[in-house]
Amino acid sequence: MTISSFHPPRRTLMGPGPSDVHPRILEALGRPTLGHLDPLFVGMMDETKALLKYAFQTSNELTLPISAPGSAGMEACFVNLVEPGDKVLVCVNGVFGNRMIENVTRCGATAVRLDFAWGTAVEPAAVEAALKEHGDIKILAFVHAETSTGALSDAKILCGLAKQYKALSIVDAVTSMGGVPLMVDEWQADAVYSGSQKCLSCTPGLSPVTFSDAAVAAIKGRKHPVQSWFLDMNLILGYWGEGGKRAYHHTAPVNALYGLHESLVMLQEEGLENAWQRHASMHKALAAGLETLGIRFVVDADHRLPQLNSVYIPEGIDDATTRQYLLAKYDLEIGAGLGDLAGKVWRIGLMGYSARIENISLLLKALAAAMGEQGIACDAAKAVAAAEATLV
Repeated sequence: MTISSFHPPRRTLMGPGPSDVHPRILEALGRPTLGHLDPLFVGMMDETKALLKYAFQTSNELTLPISAPGSAGMEACFVNLVEPGDKVLVCVNGVFGNRMIENVTRCGATAVRLDFAWGTAVEPAAVEAALKEHGDIKILAFVHAETSTGALSDAKILCGLAKQYKALSIVDAVTSMGGVPLMVDEWQADAVYSGSQKCLSCTPGLSPVTFSDAAVAAIKGRKHPVQSWFLDMNLILGYWGEGGKRAYHHTAPVNALYGLHESLVMLQEEGLENAWQRHASMHKALAAGLETLGIRFVVDADHRLPQLNSVYIPEGIDDATTRQYLLAKYDLEIGAGLGDLAGKVWRIGLMGYSARIENISLLLKALAAAMGEQGIACDAAKAVAAAEATLV
């Protein structure tokens, strides 16, 4: 068998991630590879840390990208902060809260599970009641932007509750960084992880993380070794530390880090507030168009993520048939539902470079055509006009 080079089609990515990668970032990925201990590359690493501090809105010294996807960022936070016998309060309002439970269990700790309906935000009153009931909670863990449902929780209030009850906080910001306000220092978040492939519009495979001074003190004061050698922050810091000689820990994904650096430069150029506003404006346009097509949102407007939109599949429309039609006819990807929402919803991403009005217009036309093929007539032109009218 002879296998030739792989040449993928140019898709429009409007699922839950990855998002469209900006041409500037694709160009950065193709630059000459340097050694991972080359002084010039080390200088770029320091710039990347500074740019991540801006994106996280933090001065935390321990801020860096893990050389692995967001799931590894999650694990890095848990394995460094959670020890056997600890009690961790985990808020579950979607798939990724369940993954937090799994991490706690594998660390040999006790997970105190607090469930909320899928498609709703974490309720601070219920969290406070649980913190009061269990006086020995070491860590409060929750998902800021739940990618499986499109629900946004109030991280400021939740992190404040953790501090009030003398617990650390672990925050999943994989889908929130760059898309909605994320203020690590102001909110007093202790351990936060994100991903490169969502609102940063970079390729998948890197996970920015940041740890507060309180979190660093907890890591240094551990009674047990961190169970993961690769994700042990005590070791990683030898490679990602400030200036001077770097200790070899692993061979960093050099070209992938070029891409992350470029994406963070672009975020800095746009400005965080402008990026947040762009995502909000594009969500408003998308919502107007979808509602014109008769498509309803899962999450109420007050707790809705602008960059990840979960919508109910209209009655009489087949999930898989529609998504395959969009891919085959329009080179357009949207996401399926997960867990309890599988087969019931679509997840439509408006993240980073994907958050553009031309993408929204394409999606509305494609959905109208797909629904028409299944016997439900839709006015694509009216939907596009409704979306564009929000931007006037």
